[in-house]
Amino acid sequence: MNDRAPTAAPDASVSLSGRRPQREFVLTLSCPDAKGIVYAVSGLLFQAGCNIIDSQQFGDVQSEDGTGLFFMRVHFEAPEHLASIQTLDTLFRSVRDQFRMQATFHSLAAPTRVLLLVSKQGHCLNDLLFRWKTGNLGGPQGVEVSAIVSNHPDFADLAASYGLPFQHLPLAAGASAEAKRAQEQRIEALMAEHRVELVVLARYMQILSPEFCATLAGRAINIHHSFLPSFKGARPYAQAHARGVKMIGATAHYVTGDLDEGPIIEQDVERVDHSLSPEDLAAIGRDVECRVLARAVRWHTEHRVLLNGQRTIIFR
Repeated sequence: MNDRAPTAAPDASVSLSGRRPQREFVLTLSCPDAKGIVYAVSGLLFQAGCNIIDSQQFGDVQSEDGTGLFFMRVHFEAPEHLASIQTLDTLFRSVRDQFRMQATFHSLAAPTRVLLLVSKQGHCLNDLLFRWKTGNLGGPQGVEVSAIVSNHPDFADLAASYGLPFQHLPLAAGASAEAKRAQEQRIEALMAEHRVELVVLARYMQILSPEFCATLAGRAINIHHSFLPSFKGARPYAQAHARGVKMIGATAHYVTGDLDEGPIIEQDVERVDHSLSPEDLAAIGRDVECRVLARAVRWHTEHRVLLNGQRTIIFR
């Protein structure tokens, strides 16, 4: 399945593993479950001269609320003459039509462009930036943090220390829906300018308009503590402490028009006890939020997350 020929000099586009990132792609697909899907997909790629690096699949027929859909993720290397999304789309047309697939090819030749949104709590922002700078946020090609946007000026210096553009887009307390929408449109303009593929709400404490949520559908990730809906509003960790909670958690999910109810990507928890103060609980919660959000961003940028109605399929 390998079409490489020896060369006289080392090829700078070839990794130490012998693979060519410029020719690597991920295919993600969903369709009604049926016999022969894996055979058809892998057979077509094989016949086209592609080298399958990794393949995972799942059929959602195991429960009463199963959707009856089949999901698949295939990571492969294409021969040079097929190494474009348009060419692969054309090649795959017959299989897509046969199985009524929603199928997308993702090139791994370039990093995923990400825009970070933050308000006044910077723990998730700081964590994501450190992971990004050390190459631990995305997959083989990683991510490219394009800019940071905030409704407060607090993290301008942090952005500058990483050499990143910082946009302060203030919103007055009690701002009207029109003022909020105008601010969102400025964010949308920045997304277009930087060709942003993913927006991460790294503790961005603003309720987004239905119009903005529609624009961001499937490409915006939010993080929050998992005390909802029990402890809403201000000082949730103090409320949790007063109730004697024994676990602290965080949830990363896709942004939708239903506040904090989008499809869940990742969750985690830490056990706590009576000896901890509300401040201790909050510190533990910040740590959980950081790692949960980082996992969600990584899995999304590696094209491991597939939507299944209000749920997600995660191919790890």
